[in-house]
Parts: sequence; C-alpha cells; structure tokens
Amino acid sequence: MTETLNAPACDEQLVLDRRQMPFELDGGLGARAAIGLIVLASDQTVEYEFRRIFDLPGVALYESRIHNANEITPETLKAMEAGLTGAAGVILPGVELDVMAYGCTSGAMTIGDETVAERIHEVRPGIATSSPMAAAFAAFKALGCRRIALLTPYIDEINRAMRAHLQAGGLSVPVMGSFNEGDDRKVARISPASLRQAVLELGRPDAVEAVFVSCTALRLVDDVETLEAELGKPVTSSNHAMAWHCLRLAGVDDPLPQFGQLFTRGLA
Repeated sequence: MTETLNAPACDEQLVLDRRQMPFELDGGLGARAAIGLIVLASDQTVEYEFRRIFDLPGVALYESRIHNANEITPETLKAMEAGLTGAAGVILPGVELDVMAYGCTSGAMTIGDETVAERIHEVRPGIATSSPMAAAFAAFKALGCRRIALLTPYIDEINRAMRAHLQAGGLSVPVMGSFNEGDDRKVARISPASLRQAVLELGRPDAVEAVFVSCTALRLVDDVETLEAELGKPVTSSNHAMAWHCLRLAGVDDPLPQFGQLFTRGLA
C-alpha cells in the first residue's frame, strides 16, 4: 500500500516572505576573459587541454560542438564551413565574449582562416577569432622561430597540403612525420608516450628550431615543458598554441612557464 503525504494546510503562515532580495552583479566567471570554442563533434581532447591551461581566476571557457565526419579528407573538412555560423551562434547568445575559436587545424587550413572569421562574424560581429592555424603562425612569430618540424596524424594528402600552407605563410618545414591515421576517434587514443617519442625524433635535427604537433585530438599540453627541456627547443601543438592565442587576444598576459616557452611570450 502506498502512503500519501498530507499536503500542508493552505492557510499555513509564512514566517518570512521576501519578494525582492537585494543583489549586486559582478563580472561573472569570465570577468577577465570569456572565450568561446567551437569543438568538433568527434573531438575528445581539446576541452580537457584548454581547461588545464585556463585554470586562472576570471577566465571562462564556453563551447559548442560542430558536426564533422570521423574520416578526415579535404571534402569532409570543407563541409564544416556550412555549420560554423550556427555553432558560433549557440555559445551564450546575447552575452559578450572576448574571443571565439574554431578548434580544427586541418579544417581551418582547408576552409581558410579568413573564411572562418567571416562565418563567426555573421553572428559575432567584430569579435577576435582564432584557430589552430592562425595560432600556430602567431606562436612561431612570438617565439622567433621559422624552421619547424611538423608532426601530424593525418593521411598524406592532408600532410602535404599542410606543409605547403605553412610554407606559404612564411615558415620552413624541413622535417615532418605522420601517424597516417584517418579516423579521428583513433587519433584521440594515440598514447602520450607515442607522441613524446615522435616529437623527440622529429625535433632533434639541427635543421629545425621548434616542433609543431598538428591536430586538436592529440594530447600534448601536459608534456610540453618536459619535451622542451629535453630538446632545448620550443614545442607547441594545435591546442597549446590556440589556448595561448585566445588568452593573449583576450588581454590575459599571465606568464605560465609550466606550459612551456610560448606561455612566457606575448603577441609579437
């Protein structure tokens, strides 16, 4: 048998009934910087790495997801352009943000950073924008490095296009390597140990001044400082450079040497 709780009497007397409690407003969680991030539907890494870095008072991260195919090809990357405006538009509509970033390195390369900014500006006019590609160029300018080793997980067609894109932007890429994995779900599970081994192998030649690990699915942020100490050269990645770029664009200039040389630099 189910027992029924007796409802309180309708004439129960209120001891205290405050209809308009006083309050004041502060700057909210993003009082110093509110950063929006468009994350790939398949991405398992970028949010974790951004939050590791953004553990700063008054810095807030807000994300949405954009549909993407698990198979990484020029065609699937280009197809994401159609969803950029919608993905940007659902991140805190009506609330001011400082920066909006699109978290796909090969996608930003294929679509073009100018086009990415245009799609975001359709719903966020005038906001500062970032992507892993834009951030990588800004990072190597800040570090004073031009000759880089490129490590990717991509198929060869994407790799060659990325090397050409970096060269067209003024960087030299005399060393490159790839895990040659086309499935984004598997890329996210490439072990940090595998990544460290590849970074050290590609970064050792005297022909390069720094290492760039491309792809937001790869996990590198926790190991940058150690890798730099072993190589004696700067190391950055898609997530690492983009998080730095977002902070600097938002006016957050805190030095964070625990995340490597880049985080001791401002925008150049």
